[in-house]
Amino acid sequence: MSGSSRRLAVVASAFAVLALTATACSEPTAESRVVTDDGGTFDLSPEQADRVRVEKVDEIAAEVPQAIRDRGTLIVTGAGGTAPPLRFYATDDTTIVGSEVDFSYLIADILGLDVDLQVADWSQNFVKIDSGENDVFISNVTVTEERKDKYDFATYRLDNLAFEAQKDTDWTVEKRQDIAGKKIGVGSGTNQEQLLVDWNEQNVAEGLAPAEIAYYQNTSDYYLALGSGRIDGYLGPNPSAVYHAATGGETKIIGTFSGAGDALQGEIAVLTKKDNGLIDAVQDAVNHAIEDGSYQKVIDRWGLQSEAVTESVINPPGLPRKEG
Repeated sequence: MSGSSRRLAVVASAFAVLALTATACSEPTAESRVVTDDGGTFDLSPEQADRVRVEKVDEIAAEVPQAIRDRGTLIVTGAGGTAPPLRFYATDDTTIVGSEVDFSYLIADILGLDVDLQVADWSQNFVKIDSGENDVFISNVTVTEERKDKYDFATYRLDNLAFEAQKDTDWTVEKRQDIAGKKIGVGSGTNQEQLLVDWNEQNVAEGLAPAEIAYYQNTSDYYLALGSGRIDGYLGPNPSAVYHAATGGETKIIGTFSGAGDALQGEIAVLTKKDNGLIDAVQDAVNHAIEDGSYQKVIDRWGLQSEAVTESVINPPGLPRKEG
């Protein structure tokens, strides 16, 4: 992604925002801090002075495979072009920040490791894990039954999706039939795309018109299409929709659903290569953070209260396999 595209991904999600004046040199500058109508604040600065950091826990760190301990780093891959608050470019257009980055640091701290953050396109993140080039994929990854064939998962958030539409629309999405005939933007290769595809198949079988699925390159492109009326709605991760609607002032959330569909609550998890010996340590690190309160601090920092979990689980039931 180019620098201008990175900047647009931040600016488009934070337009018409009231900025706070910095009160100390260690705090983000006014242009790097945004506040929502209800008083919530988000730090978009590269410095991330308020990032939650914790001490190493020797007992848990000892569970990390020796090769990773000897290296001293946890190599984390993930997306870079998503909208706040998940994993996005800070106002310097270079530094990756967000809730998923904070969770990466929290886990690495407990494991006694430094963080090596890397960025790749969605599909390439899986390739990097497959090859062993990266240790973990932490970037709003949903647990699916298909992915569990090749990867291990340790959960740390609920997976909820949201439909976002223009603020003056009277359209709401309460059930799959409500998308019939609409044009909806969605990221390619995501579980939200699979949800739309499944709903379309069921709606067509009932004689309803399918929704038209629209694909763009970046999150900012979806929001531009939504603002201009080229699409009726955008289906994406709930945290990004909450952030964008709260800070932009021109859209609203018209429906929320589990990322795993009607029958199961989807879950977001740390992904590792199957049987690489790391997943137990990651699970124990997340559970320790939940117990000592540092997990909740990250949740609160990025407005993710509706997606908090009470414990990390390894390889829970995931999004069902695709038929055929």
